[in-house]
Amino acid sequence: MTMWIDKLVGDLADKKSYLEYKARVKKLPPGYRETAKALERYLMYMGPSDDGKALIAMVGDLADLLEQSAADATPIRLLVGDDPAEFAETFLDNYAGGSWIRKERTRLADSIDRAIVEQAKL
Repeated sequence: MTMWIDKLVGDLADKKSYLEYKARVKKLPPGYRETAKALERYLMYMGPSDDGKALIAMVGDLADLLEQSAADATPIRLLVGDDPAEFAETFLDNYAGGSWIRKERTRLADSIDRAIVEQAKL
């Protein structure tokens, strides 16, 4: 019976975990809170869109990282480095699941590889 409920409303445990993550972010000091929001926005766009479990793990780990950094008073720039996108990409590499951009990168590389094979046949 719960299968149709999960299909209709999604995995309630994942939703609960996500809401817990959002509550944790609200408790962060302002700079860390803004960092969390910015990283979340980027990671949601680039992240594991087809794997809910990986997504929940990712945001949970993000909250852990920022909570610990705030507790240790780690400067945000020291945490994310000079290139926040590079930091986010490296962070994202730890999680399974594919985003549309990852799939398109793979598709592009595969297409070029096939084109090279075809060219070699000439």
